[in-house]
Amino acid sequence: QVQLVESGGGLVQPGGSLRLSCAASGFTFSMYDMRWYRQAPGKERELVAAIGSNGSTRNYADSVKGRFTISRANAKNTVSLQMNSLKPEDTAVYYCNAVRYAWTGTLDYWGQGTQVTVSS
Repeated sequence: QVQLVESGGGLVQPGGSLRLSCAASGFTFSMYDMRWYRQAPGKERELVAAIGSNGSTRNYADSVKGRFTISRANAKNTVSLQMNSLKPEDTAVYYCNAVRYAWTGTLDYWGQGTQVTVSS
C-alpha cells in the first residue's frame, strides 16, 4: 500500500536548523512531483516547497525562500526539506505530499505529518 512517512520534526530554538525527511513506498516515486506543506494551528494548509519528478525544478513559498531547501533521492524514494534560520512562525505540522497529473486524473498521496516547533 502507499505510504509516506515523515521524520525529523522536533523542538528547535529560533535561528536553528532541522532536516525533515519523507520515505515513500507503494508507488513509483520517480514519476511524482513532491511537495512539503505545513499547517499551523488555526490556519490553512500552505505549500512550502515543491520539487519536480526528476529534481530539475524547485519552487518555494516566499516566506521560506533562501532558508529552506527541498531535495530528493529517487534511488532511495526519499524527499527532504532542509530548514535553516528557523523562525517562530515556522511552527506547524509539516506534511509530505506526492502528486502526479495523469490523463485519468490526479493521483495524490499524503503523509501523516511531523510537528516542528520553533521556540526559545
